[in-house]
Amino acid sequence: MSDLNGKVTLITGASSGIGAATAKLFASLGAKLSLTGRNEVNLKLVVDECKRVGPADSEPPLMVPAELCSELDVTNLVDATVKQFGRLDILVNNAGIALPDTIQSTSLGHYDHVMNTNLRSVFHLTMLCVPHLIETRGNIVNVSSIKGTRVCYGLLAYSMSKAAMDQMTSCTALELAPKGVRVNSVNPGTLVNTAILRNMGMSDDARDKFMQWAKEHHPLGRLGNPEEVAQSIAFLASSNASFITGEHLHVDGGLHTVCWR
Repeated sequence: MSDLNGKVTLITGASSGIGAATAKLFASLGAKLSLTGRNEVNLKLVVDECKRVGPADSEPPLMVPAELCSELDVTNLVDATVKQFGRLDILVNNAGIALPDTIQSTSLGHYDHVMNTNLRSVFHLTMLCVPHLIETRGNIVNVSSIKGTRVCYGLLAYSMSKAAMDQMTSCTALELAPKGVRVNSVNPGTLVNTAILRNMGMSDDARDKFMQWAKEHHPLGRLGNPEEVAQSIAFLASSNASFITGEHLHVDGGLHTVCWR
C-alpha cells in the first residue's frame, strides 16, 4: 500500500478508536492527512503520534476540530483541507455514535441525533467532497458496521443508520464509477476493542461480562482491534483494490457468519 504516500486523506472521527488507528497507519504510509473530531485534546494527541510515525520530511497533519452535524463546520472542514493541500484523494467517513434503544424505549429526539450524526453528516460531507475526488479520481471508504447487515437487539436507530450507509455506499459506487471514483465500506463487528461500549453507557463490569461471553461465542475466539480495521481501510483506499467498488467488507472475525438463536 505504498501508493498511499502523498495521498491527501480526510478522516473523520480521528480522535479515537478506528479513526485514530487509521490516521496513524496512513501517516506511517506517508499520506497527507486532514483529521477531524470533536475531542480536541485527543485529536491533538493523534496528530502528535502521526507526526512521530510519519516520514521525517512529511507535511504535518491538518487538525480541524468540528461538529459534523453542523453544516457550517462540514463546509469549513472541506474548504480548509483543499486550501491546505490543494486537492483531495481519499475520504474516510468514520465518525459515528452508537446509543442503545428499542422501538418501545426510544424517542424522535434520540432517533434524530443518531441519524444526523451517522448518516446525514456523512451524506453532506460526501456531497461536498465528491467534486474534488472526481478531479483526482480518488476514492471513499465508509466505516459501517455488521449492524448494517445483521440484526442486533437494542440498537435500532444505529442499525438503521448503518444499513442506510451501506445502501449509500452501493448507490454512490454505481453513480461515480464512470468518473473513476471508487466507493467501498468496511463493516466491523461489535467485538472490535474500542470505547464504543463504554460510550453507550455500559458499566465496566457489564462490559467485561459481555466481552467474556463474546469471546466464547466468537468464531475466532478473540476481539478484533482498531488496527486490523485500519489495515482493511488502507487496502480499499489503495491501488491494490483498484478493481473493487461497491464492496461491503466485513472485518469481524467471521461474526457475520454466526446464526444466532
